Amino acid sequence: MKNLKYYLFLFLGVALVGCSDLEEQPVGLLAPDGFFQTPTDIQTAVDGAFTHAINEKFWGRKLSIALMLRSDMVNLQSDQTRRVEMNELTTLASNGMLTEYWLKAYQGIAAANQAIAGAENVEAPDEQKNPVTAQAHFIRAFYYFHLVRQFGGVPYIDAPITDAAAAGVISRTPAADVYANIIADLEYAKQWLPNTQSSRAIPAKSAASGYLALVHLTRGDYQKAFTEAEDVINNAGTYDLALDDNFQNLFNANVIDGSKEPIFALDYNNVEAPNNAYDQIAPMTGIRGDDRNSGGGWSVAVPTFAVYDTWDAGDYRRTVSFDEEASIDGNVEPFTNFTISGHVHAANRPYIAKYTRFPGAFARGNARATSHNMSMLRYAEVLLIAAEAAVETGNNAKAVEYINQVRARARMGGSTVSGAGNPIDFAPSDVPADISGTVTANDVLEERRLELAFEGKRWYDIARRKIGAEVYGPNGLEGAKPAFTADDYLLPLPGDELDRNPNLTQNPGY
Repeated sequence: MKNLKYYLFLFLGVALVGCSDLEEQPVGLLAPDGFFQTPTDIQTAVDGAFTHAINEKFWGRKLSIALMLRSDMVNLQSDQTRRVEMNELTTLASNGMLTEYWLKAYQGIAAANQAIAGAENVEAPDEQKNPVTAQAHFIRAFYYFHLVRQFGGVPYIDAPITDAAAAGVISRTPAADVYANIIADLEYAKQWLPNTQSSRAIPAKSAASGYLALVHLTRGDYQKAFTEAEDVINNAGTYDLALDDNFQNLFNANVIDGSKEPIFALDYNNVEAPNNAYDQIAPMTGIRGDDRNSGGGWSVAVPTFAVYDTWDAGDYRRTVSFDEEASIDGNVEPFTNFTISGHVHAANRPYIAKYTRFPGAFARGNARATSHNMSMLRYAEVLLIAAEAAVETGNNAKAVEYINQVRARARMGGSTVSGAGNPIDFAPSDVPADISGTVTANDVLEERRLELAFEGKRWYDIARRKIGAEVYGPNGLEGAKPAFTADDYLLPLPGDELDRNPNLTQNPGY
């Protein structure tokens, strides 16, 4: 690895934008002087900033799988040390998973900074250039929001680096200040982004407002969270948002482009490019020996049986979320026989189905490089943000209303297929029933756990609510994680960064 000065300098190289609805063209190292002349030039730089998020080193595998393993819902079948550390909450500063998504986040931030700075040189009306620049503010906030929740205070850089020596000794910015800057970026984005975009991979006003709601919820500023979430809900028609009638559609790469539920998504364009701009979540969560997807999965991130067993079988979301059977060597096998593959990592339990069942027509072997749209924020989550914030502000009626909207969609059932490809027509049911009486924060957290299962949300909920002692205890879904301490709500900063920069300090406990 190079030194920190190189890491935090603008690093686009030659980036191919993998989002199908963004402009696909090579992007080289961009300088504000000379290159930026039109809003189209700003868009080119913005597209480069988004590219880093879909990389295998960020959401394509490293961060998404780390979030699953650190939760209380997904266990590890692999014995690779860096994954073991994430799963057992013994993560060291040398862990390769966190060092890679740290780097990718800062590369995306650098590209966003370049777009924002370059926009100042574009002589065009604000109404033309600011909506494009707002995309850069949004994606910068997106990266920093992940970083601050993972690490706490981090180096906050909001402009292209022109002094490499100064960058090499930058200090950590307090978490409160990082959050303030995230909020400022999102408020700018909300002001200038249009109500709708041609793709959910391009942020619209609803994405900025929805993320503001989530940021405020994370900060415990519940009234602001409720206000922002209700702004999205009350303007759902204007923003072209709605709950999808079939929960399965949200994880079907063949139909997701037509869904109104995603608010902001990372759109994988079945690109297996040299810069790793593709996802590997399906093989990481897929069944070892499965006949599907040209080679099946790798049996790395697999839920414990308790996660499945404690989920009401009448809830259609469980059917969508799990593969309970698979075709192995041409035979339909129940999950109790999944170890028939003979591989040490195979497990006799239901597997995550959200990413393996419908990866798209162009998925490569093991369902790599799919055309999934990975929802980073969807309308159902905004409803649950509003419900949780309503609980905390004493508005029980609104909490009941919004959580029941999510439950009502789950009761609708729908059509899907099993892991062996057998059709499943799940009839409407009475599960989950409407909630009544006094709603608690735990009620909403449990609804989030089920509705957003395996989507990279649960660990953040555990950390922001500080419920680790409960969920990682002996009665937790994965059993006891004895190494857990309160220090584990934050990860260690990468050790090699600290070695090179004496002004960076480590988090407690590491």
